[in-house]
Amino acid sequence: MARILISDPLSKEGLAVLDAAEGMEYDLKAGMSKEELIACIGQYDGLIVRSETKVTADVIEAATRCKVIGRAGVGLDNVDVEAATKKGIIVMNTPDGNTISTAEHTLAMLLAMARKIPQSYTSLRSGKWERKKFVGRELFGKTLGVIGMGRIGTQVVKRAQAFGMKIIAFDPFISEEAAQKLEVRVVDLPELYKEADVITIHTPLSPKTKGLLSTKEFEQMKDGVMILNCARGGIIDETVLYEAMKSGKVGCAALDVFEKEPPDASPLLELDNFIAVPHLGASTSEAQINVGIDIVDQVVAALQGKTARNAVNIPQVEPGVMAILGPYVGLAERLGSLAGQLVRDGLGNINIEYTGDIARYNITPLTVAILKGLLASAMHDSTVNYVNAPLMARERGIKVVESKSDAIEDFANLITISFLSATESQTVSGTVLKTGEEKILKINGFDIEAVPSGHLLILNQTDQPGIIGKVGTIIGQENVNIGGMQLSRIGVGGKAISVWNLDGAIPEHVLAKINELPEITSASMVSL
Repeated sequence: MARILISDPLSKEGLAVLDAAEGMEYDLKAGMSKEELIACIGQYDGLIVRSETKVTADVIEAATRCKVIGRAGVGLDNVDVEAATKKGIIVMNTPDGNTISTAEHTLAMLLAMARKIPQSYTSLRSGKWERKKFVGRELFGKTLGVIGMGRIGTQVVKRAQAFGMKIIAFDPFISEEAAQKLEVRVVDLPELYKEADVITIHTPLSPKTKGLLSTKEFEQMKDGVMILNCARGGIIDETVLYEAMKSGKVGCAALDVFEKEPPDASPLLELDNFIAVPHLGASTSEAQINVGIDIVDQVVAALQGKTARNAVNIPQVEPGVMAILGPYVGLAERLGSLAGQLVRDGLGNINIEYTGDIARYNITPLTVAILKGLLASAMHDSTVNYVNAPLMARERGIKVVESKSDAIEDFANLITISFLSATESQTVSGTVLKTGEEKILKINGFDIEAVPSGHLLILNQTDQPGIIGKVGTIIGQENVNIGGMQLSRIGVGGKAISVWNLDGAIPEHVLAKINELPEITSASMVSL
């Protein structure tokens, strides 16, 4: 009999599914303190949480029987996934249960903002009848700029089209074919800022999207633009947004999320052309029911030894094959992540070549691991996992071609990833040595031996005297230690590549300084 602890409120429909599951028993103990959770978690095989319970490393350390942690919802900020992975605990979420609710909420916020519904309602409640004061704007014929065409962004597009809106979108990982099916014109961000009457955001929060809309971006927009954010707080610089709304550059804005929640005394709340709600995107009864049912189904299946759907930290590998492919799963994900961080344009075709003994087996788990690493790093999307990575690739029109050869050359096994876009191509290769150590062996045709972990500075350069000293000096001025460096070149004075193992990541302005060196063709910071 498997025991499951539910430490946050769960829908009765989800509990009903658990009641009907064979070989399962559960305890619902919402509102426990951290100390109470640590004291009892060792008695359970599974844990189901929402956002209230904080599953920290010390909670996981006490979970001596736990095999699976299920989060009823998308975000995993309250679960230490790394600690769970080290302990061999499956972590899963429910990324699809609130898609429709959030998409509908976005349109509700758009309509309320365009027609000034909250402001006019407040006026009416105060006993006034101010029809002329609350003249709104039609959506028909307006251009909607969508930043991020994932599940939610796509559903927003379909609903906005019903209002007769013209849709433009920015998403470097959606193909022209997929965009045509949705009747969406894909543009770059400057063009989106220039053309859009309304801008809505549907991207994860990451170092690259934090402060995505700030001073420079608002300056590129139309006067009177309408801004929506029902994604994550922090993507919009709220201080700059306030000034843009005060000046009239931004005509109105609607936020479901804030960088700090609750926002306390945010000056935005003082503006008459601003509306906001307390992070309600997924707050519908249907969404709560859906995520409750989904997470119970997934946790029960995992405890019964079936496929772990929406697992975010382990690939689906058959037990009989794990002994052979297992050591290569981590390498495959890291090579994919390396490729994803090197790409500067949208992906088109991805070619994956497996050489050696591993080519004799079903290499699907390795391809899935590559796609997870590639998409998660390139799109900065923490919801990419071993289950949805192939689907997300297909939705964006990314074609994956696998080839296998059991011929053994310099290494017993080799994984090579090549991707091609309209403007660039990248190729990386790697292997696992007999000692179990992972190695990057080739980058874009250059032979190199680098460890795919930690912080890597990758330089495309010309082979010139003194360049290593120049780069080392710049890095040293930032008090970042250099753990190692490997160089590969094509002849004296020709093209070269170097890979630097650093003890910490260098900031963007330092990377820009390295890029300014005349001997450097390109500099990329990669974290694995």
